[in-house]
Amino acid sequence: MSEETEIAHEQRSVDTVYARLDEVRAEVADKLAAVRAMEVGGNHQNRSERDAFASLYEDQLMRLRGAEEGLCFGRIDSRSGEATYIGRIGLSAADRTQLLMDWRAPASEPFYRATAADPDGIVRRRHIATRRRTVISVEDDVLDLSALDAAERGSLHGEGALIAALEEHRTGRMGDIVATIQSEQDRIIRKDLAGVVVVQGGPGTGKTAVALHRAAYLLYQHRRRIEKSGVLLVGPSTVFLKYIEQVLPSLGETGAVLLTPGQLVPGIEATLRDGPRTAAVKGDLRMARVIARAVKNYQRLPQADEELGVGKYRIVLTRAMAKTARDRARRTGSPHNRARETFASALLRSLAEELGRASGTELTEDTLPELLDDLRMSADVRRAVNSLWLPLSPVGVLEALYTKPRRLVAAADGILSFEDMARLRRAPGAELTVDDVPLIDEIAELIGTGARPAAGTSGAEREYAEAVLEMTGTDAMVSAEALARRYAETGDGASVAERAADDREWTYGHLVVDEAQELSPMQLRLLFRRVPSKSATLVGDLAQASDVDVERTWESVLAPHVGERFALEQLTVSYRTPGTIMRLANDLLGAYFPSLQTPDPVRAGTWEPLVEDFARPAEVPAALPAAVRDELALLGGGRVAVIAADAQVREAAEALAAAGDVDFGVGPAGIDHTVAVLSPYGAKGLEFDSVIIVEPARMAPAGDRQGIGELYVALTRSTARLRIMGSQPSVLTPFLAG
Repeated sequence: MSEETEIAHEQRSVDTVYARLDEVRAEVADKLAAVRAMEVGGNHQNRSERDAFASLYEDQLMRLRGAEEGLCFGRIDSRSGEATYIGRIGLSAADRTQLLMDWRAPASEPFYRATAADPDGIVRRRHIATRRRTVISVEDDVLDLSALDAAERGSLHGEGALIAALEEHRTGRMGDIVATIQSEQDRIIRKDLAGVVVVQGGPGTGKTAVALHRAAYLLYQHRRRIEKSGVLLVGPSTVFLKYIEQVLPSLGETGAVLLTPGQLVPGIEATLRDGPRTAAVKGDLRMARVIARAVKNYQRLPQADEELGVGKYRIVLTRAMAKTARDRARRTGSPHNRARETFASALLRSLAEELGRASGTELTEDTLPELLDDLRMSADVRRAVNSLWLPLSPVGVLEALYTKPRRLVAAADGILSFEDMARLRRAPGAELTVDDVPLIDEIAELIGTGARPAAGTSGAEREYAEAVLEMTGTDAMVSAEALARRYAETGDGASVAERAADDREWTYGHLVVDEAQELSPMQLRLLFRRVPSKSATLVGDLAQASDVDVERTWESVLAPHVGERFALEQLTVSYRTPGTIMRLANDLLGAYFPSLQTPDPVRAGTWEPLVEDFARPAEVPAALPAAVRDELALLGGGRVAVIAADAQVREAAEALAAAGDVDFGVGPAGIDHTVAVLSPYGAKGLEFDSVIIVEPARMAPAGDRQGIGELYVALTRSTARLRIMGSQPSVLTPFLAG
């Protein structure tokens, strides 16, 4: 059969699944409208039920709408003659006949895993490419040619779905790879929920896509276990999170909280980063000991016995009284602010005995409340209690540690060197940095702050929810337990993701971290506190660390947090970065860090890197607008990244603004424009059709290993073209000369 005939055949199948998608959407929309129109009066339980169902239908509609583009992308034909269509979500006809198999379902695994050597009962795998709702091409992988008759052999078509996807222009947002997941990626995506999985992969190996698809897979496969707690997904920057934000909804999932390391404490949005040496001190696990001591230092004893005035009486607060009260409070094991109640209560009880003796009042259960009231009215007593056990705030403790030398020395003496302490000093009121966030969280853990997750549901609530589900026929879509939880909540309609993001003490069902090589030990300590089950997927590349350390291994990174209880997976093939560019990047890395593994490119590439040398630094930004225009003309569209050292991002942006005809944006806003101006750190995890590196010497000067990780990141963001514009020698110079 001709390709046109095969496309027409698949178009009929695609039309069928889209028609069913429209029907299901309409049904859910009608249910949502009916729920919203319900008159529930003033009954709190009725309002909770209405909000729970409204939230349920809103989630369903979001999943159904997210599946619109590329709804059906594949087909597998078994030896028995059965054809199974694979798509973003599962769809059944009104008579429950399966029309489309969810890509995460076990029955879909052969679409990704089957090979000619091990066909797993599959004769043919077909990739179906669509644009909106129209089939534009088909491509066949024959896994068992002997099982096809002559007519079927004549109907085979295609030129490589993966390569076609890689050759498409970038859009400024990451697309999912659900239609082109490779076998090594699929095996990692479907690993069990328990334990820590580390995915080490070089540029373009698809580790970010694996992380996101694994999150979607786990939310689907283990919904009952983790839907109530959600998935925490941590990315390196707000640019990155904006870049990937559409992927999970397109895969039918909305139960993930996306945060940067600077957003991991509710109410804090830190973007400023410390210099490498200061960040290293703040990120060191020794800081946990410093902070623990700093908090304990607020639990003081008086230097000597102190006389206090209570009305017309004088009583004595002794050091022994304070020590007894402090010991009792510490034995509770409660955080500082909560234990303060025990301390104050115990100390006031001792002072009440003193006041009773001074006033001639016998201490009894009847007289104790009156004596305590008199003590609480005393300014001397209030001042004394507060001075011995101050109520604390996390930011206040950290500010005092950084700005008051006596507090820093008292907390860090014997733990940090004086040089390390000097790196922590800063002016009062200075802006919080990303590296401060885990320290604030550590303090919050010790002093006790933050809301707690909603309480569990009662048996009566669950029984009622089961009855509602049976009556409405929605039991296949949501568990009774999940619905009962929603009844028990406040009824404000907040999703799990929204509630989790606002609660510092929320514990998640699974953790996903991209660019995990950038995390400090203190950041990892914070994250594993959020996921006490230690169920996590960490993806990264040690070679792309901002500060590459050849001695650093995933074993050394994770040992303090999970010991040896993690599985290391390697992705070795670069799908994104063409060989023409990858060779240069790999040569650079191999020269300085020969023990680090580099990926093999799957594509040769069309263009060699273009190198432009300038006589003076001022000439580089002046030539930048013309270079951008050239790149867009050569590509025929797409997206371009201008990557410069932090200090030069503004200069590059000013040059493009002065040109007046370049559509560009800086930082997170850049990915919504044709041209994005980014720092190497801001470009982590992103991809563009063309990359222009401005003054690589400002990232990694000649003869200096510092900055090679950042330059390696910049070199490997392109899917097609690389242009290097510089006026000074850099570590790249020897590799460009040949």
